[in-house]
Amino acid sequence: MKAAVIVFPGSNCDRDLADALGAVAGAEPVMVWHKEAALPAGIDLVAIPGGFSFGDYLRCGAIAARSPIARAIVDFAGRGGPVLGICNGFQVLTETGLLPGALIRNAGLKFVCRDVPLRVETTESPFTAAYAPGAEVTIPVAHHDGNYIADAQTLARLEGEGRIAFRYLDNPNGSLADIAGILSENRRVLGMMPHPERAAFPHQGNEDGAPLFRALAEALAGV
Repeated sequence: MKAAVIVFPGSNCDRDLADALGAVAGAEPVMVWHKEAALPAGIDLVAIPGGFSFGDYLRCGAIAARSPIARAIVDFAGRGGPVLGICNGFQVLTETGLLPGALIRNAGLKFVCRDVPLRVETTESPFTAAYAPGAEVTIPVAHHDGNYIADAQTLARLEGEGRIAFRYLDNPNGSLADIAGILSENRRVLGMMPHPERAAFPHQGNEDGAPLFRALAEALAGV
């Protein structure tokens, strides 16, 4: 598996994500600078890391979503390619239109950085298939704008189609319906605010994020 890790000015979780994709998923991570107009040949997965792309000017992820590489990401997703967006990556995915809704300032108006308990809401995706249905896991968050919002019709559709991937059990930011991560209509795009790459190795003290990377490896290997 060859994974493109997209790097923007202000990305700060790109190496952590590449490490998890390499060591846990067995992928070959390739760092792709935002000014590239095309993805490298043979890419099986696109991963957009956390951080503060372009300093979070205008709106978080708004400028990144208009970088040259963004069109290639949208085209890749349009062909059914899997795309993972974590934290700032989730914000970028909403700004590109690959996922519905938006991420706004935390309800408490403060940066939140701590472990949070989540429930796995669906295992019917290449990202969550290695979890047990309804599993409760602990994954770190670190964000200032992680408050997920959407109109009532969009929320009802996400619920009805089983596209909520993760839900907070202790909501740190005010997200509607306690949403921590959502899937696209074809379930091949996942955006989530918590950081599974920070809970993927024994030395991190928690490996609850590792099944996500193992699931990707199995899905892309055709297992």
